Amino acid sequence: MAKILVVDDEADLEVLIKQKFRKKIREKEYEFLFAKNGKVALEKLVEATDVDIVLSDINMPEMDGLTLLSKLNELNPLLKSVIVSAYGDMANIRTAMNRGAFDFITKPIDFEDLTVTMEKTLKHSQQLKETLKAIKENNILRMYVDENVLNFMGGKEYESTIMANENIEATVMYIDVCGFTAISETTPADVVVNMLNTYFDVMVKEIIAQKGYVDKFIGDAIMAVFRGEYHLDRAIDAALAIRQQIGILSESIGIADYRPKVSIGIKSGEMISGNIGSASLRRLDYTVIGDTVNTASRLQDAAQPNQILISENCYENVKEAFQCKKIGSIAVKNKAQPLIVYEVLE
Repeated sequence: MAKILVVDDEADLEVLIKQKFRKKIREKEYEFLFAKNGKVALEKLVEATDVDIVLSDINMPEMDGLTLLSKLNELNPLLKSVIVSAYGDMANIRTAMNRGAFDFITKPIDFEDLTVTMEKTLKHSQQLKETLKAIKENNILRMYVDENVLNFMGGKEYESTIMANENIEATVMYIDVCGFTAISETTPADVVVNMLNTYFDVMVKEIIAQKGYVDKFIGDAIMAVFRGEYHLDRAIDAALAIRQQIGILSESIGIADYRPKVSIGIKSGEMISGNIGSASLRRLDYTVIGDTVNTASRLQDAAQPNQILISENCYENVKEAFQCKKIGSIAVKNKAQPLIVYEVLE
């Protein structure tokens, strides 16, 4: 749901906006907040840090819209604003744009134009947030993004958000290309890299299709993480698709007598999400750690070629959605008790 702050001293505008956007408000697509001037707007923005865009008049008591624009850049550099004013002369437009306004609409309001402008501004705001999220989740990119670039993109408070450490509920999946280490010892380097990159590309596409992300590449293996609703189900869907797609890869990409297969381990549960590495080297991987992550790795170690293994508690959560077979107990490194595992069949 998009949250929009409307700043205008005309009381009628609040009623009008609630009427014009009643359907989107009812369907929880939009939530509107209202402030009678720039001073009140800033107070509301301190309380509601998740506001997506600001619609502001220019001529208001206590603090006008142009002054508010300057304050917004200090408070939240990512927050986009649209000026909605009867003062549509070029001088005001230029001043507004120079102070960071994303767009400008004149009164009386054409609500069709306002709707299009709001959607455009919201889309731009979302793209900025997704860019920051990509930096947060992309380990390779983080190696090359230093403090100054992060400040340029969003300010100190956004760097703090990106660098935040937290406990999360998620699913970790380890995927290993079986038998590839032995091949790499006897095959030219160019062939090995080309083959492995082809396999990885197939895997990554299926991971992304299920809204997961690659945490890291580990030799000839991938560690992927799935967050959000139904994260375990989506991880298993990705695993099944990866197994199928790898199984039908053409032999023409490398060695004729080698047919790629994967072994996969999946574990769902609580883990720590944060930046691990060396600040001195500027090598900080945004990753997940904990028992859940370690167990997923052990499950992958135990899996045979083309086998997908999950723990017993994962099985209990997905047994109605996926066909599974009980494998039994296996000894797991650093675990006092054996782990009961299940194989996902389809």
